[in-house]
Amino acid sequence: MLGASFRGDADHAVERAARESYGRLVSYLAWQWRDIAAAQDALGDALVKALETWPREGVPDSPDAWLLTVAKRQLLQMARHDKVRFDPAVTALLAKDEAEVHTFTIPDARLKLLFVCAHPAIDEKVRIPLMLQTVLGLEVADMAHALLLSPTTLAQRLVRAKQKIRSTGLRFDEPEARELPERLHHVLESIYGAFGLSVDAMDGAEARVLDLKHEALYLCSIVCQLLPESAEAKGLLALMTFSNARRAAQVDAHDRFVPLAQQDVLLWDKNAIVQADQLLWVAAQSRTPGPFQLEAAVQSAHCHRLFTGQTPWQGIADLYRQINMFYPTEGACVAGAVALAEAGDVAAGLQQLDTMNRDTVKSFQPWWVARGYLLSKLDKQSLNAADAAYQTAIGLTTQQKIRDYLESVRAGLN
Repeated sequence: MLGASFRGDADHAVERAARESYGRLVSYLAWQWRDIAAAQDALGDALVKALETWPREGVPDSPDAWLLTVAKRQLLQMARHDKVRFDPAVTALLAKDEAEVHTFTIPDARLKLLFVCAHPAIDEKVRIPLMLQTVLGLEVADMAHALLLSPTTLAQRLVRAKQKIRSTGLRFDEPEARELPERLHHVLESIYGAFGLSVDAMDGAEARVLDLKHEALYLCSIVCQLLPESAEAKGLLALMTFSNARRAAQVDAHDRFVPLAQQDVLLWDKNAIVQADQLLWVAAQSRTPGPFQLEAAVQSAHCHRLFTGQTPWQGIADLYRQINMFYPTEGACVAGAVALAEAGDVAAGLQQLDTMNRDTVKSFQPWWVARGYLLSKLDKQSLNAADAAYQTAIGLTTQQKIRDYLESVRAGLN
């Protein structure tokens, strides 16, 4: 009978492979097989077999190669069963001898698959969640809340998208140079979406979600290397680097949430902030502004409190005005309203919040937090309305630390 520790080691190895290698493996399989759904199913079966086999036979020297071999066999069995005709080159690749696979270095095909998922023939609404699921291994439950969609609606959209890829035979080729601008923005959006989901992960989130911020930084660095002329790729890398640089200051010694304006700047990573500023400066030299560069400029302004001791709220409000004029999003509109208030015009900030679509913001937690904060700054007569807004925000908050912080702010209103 196997010992509990032996079983635990095998289970841990499977979990680690699923967390660290899922995106790379499924991207490689999908790239060669030309079928995203089939690649995901085959790798899922391989992980199940690993849970059954590794505790009995031991963890293989190369877990990734073992999973890839089993997944390839599953794909071949599916093809033979369905009598599917496919590219002979793919057949040869999938039928490689197992010993050869173990000496094979798996390429990182994730970026290529991201560009496939950004194909203009795929519904724009589903491109980003398709990338997050296919390349980074996120599940519908991980994404639905952040996308302001029900899990059922999102799942249906993803199924339809994969069916369209399979039925229409969308090319799994790297896009031509003229196609890059049209697809690049969606690729960068998906990378930033992964970063945001990791940073804002709800309590109890799995390690694979929490680790996404590192994957996002890595993938964006690859984009910057492959497309060195892309100012927006550099802007996104700078944006995420600024955010990551403040990570150590986001909780205090008692593990309580600390909002950006109250963070101890001495806990920020000065070297990372300088590196991000350099990236942003290089991006700006191309004189092709875009949303990620502007968002990075906002974060740069916040981070320079480390050097100046002050936050340039008027400059931040001006940056958000540009963002909301050319690249509006719910998050940018809310953040811009707060910046207006901090710059001295609380009424204008509230008016900006009130212009947002009520159906959209009713479940958008940042909107309720911002509304509560601005109402509390307006006058004493607005404190009851501020209290109600904070109460709604608390109900929509998925992280206990932030919920505790909002509860303390709400209590302080009285």
